[in-house]
Amino acid sequence: MKLVLMEFLSLDGVSQGPGGPDEDTSDGFTQGGWFVPYLEETFLQTVATWVSEADAFLFGRRTYENFARDWPQMNDPDDPIGSRLNGLPKYVASHSLERATWDPTTILSGDVPAQVEALKQQPGRELQIHGSARLGQSLLDAGLVDELRLVIAPVVLGHGRRLFREGGTPTGLRLRSNETTPSGLAIHVYELTGPPIYGTYGQA
Repeated sequence: MKLVLMEFLSLDGVSQGPGGPDEDTSDGFTQGGWFVPYLEETFLQTVATWVSEADAFLFGRRTYENFARDWPQMNDPDDPIGSRLNGLPKYVASHSLERATWDPTTILSGDVPAQVEALKQQPGRELQIHGSARLGQSLLDAGLVDELRLVIAPVVLGHGRRLFREGGTPTGLRLRSNETTPSGLAIHVYELTGPPIYGTYGQA
């Protein structure tokens, strides 16, 4: 399976707490819910198309617990997003979670990158990470992410946890597609290509 990381970002790169004021208040973050005003039908259709390509989902503990609380209540069989999130295999990377109640879920602990690498060898289309920025960072550093889908909202937050943190692994990308929604979300899809390529301006 191809490992795909999907993240909502502010224009200054913050990924923390996009969905609500109480979603993630760690480190004193008080601006949760900044992504919600830009949700509209065009973007939801894009997400539904993405989710239709998934054969499994991978989460960090915090995102998993939020999804496991909310999505089982959204059990409309005609909902293309909820039906797949609830029905497909799910994996949660955690060294503290002892029990997972959102079936079917497998807890990954110990050497998570090695276990994710093994999952990628299984047959299927996409193993998708939705949010889970800390997990995404570690798998980017491990060179395991194949594709990035970044959805950038037209807002600057000034502080908060960022997906691309100081000290992250330098990585080259190739832009595969980009579009803009009516509400102003910029959607960029990148293929990861390995280490960056460098040069000197003005020299052949």
